[in-house]
Amino acid sequence: MLKVAFVGGNAGTWSVDSIRAVAGDALPAVSRLAVLEAADRFMELGGEWVLRGETSFERYVTSQEHAALEAASPPLGRATSSAAALIPIRKSDGWWAKPQEERRAIFEERSHHISRSLPYLPRVARRLHHSRQLGEPFDFLTWFEFSPRDSAAFDELLAALRTTEEWSYVVREVEIRLTSAG
Repeated sequence: MLKVAFVGGNAGTWSVDSIRAVAGDALPAVSRLAVLEAADRFMELGGEWVLRGETSFERYVTSQEHAALEAASPPLGRATSSAAALIPIRKSDGWWAKPQEERRAIFEERSHHISRSLPYLPRVARRLHHSRQLGEPFDFLTWFEFSPRDSAAFDELLAALRTTEEWSYVVREVEIRLTSAG
């Protein structure tokens, strides 16, 4: 398990191009984003806001889906991936009231989250951070890195996922687009 803090402020290796509320409230505008792994001290960066999450086991993924994702997923930090997106998401109480197997059915059997995403790998690297158990304002922090030439493909993936039954349970979503400042 890896603990990660996303610090929005005036320091960090990512320049913030835009912050857009997709559902619910946006986050305050900032010029930079720092991504700190396994760090406990982060406010000295001049943060306007901090979002914390941690990697965890994959809750809605079968072993076959996990294997397919692992085979197709590139690592983060590729030199060609100078574009990124941080998308914090909060789902409704109705989502969390459902049993695990019903959430799984919505996630993949009906919304096809994984099967829709696979064609976009390895162009897009991704990592999911869980935040609900930390008492954070979002349930998930989704981090994506890609080459600027793959921005249209990334937009296409987001558009497809946002039309699914799964996304009908999203009550807050913020899309933060970034460019490597380093």
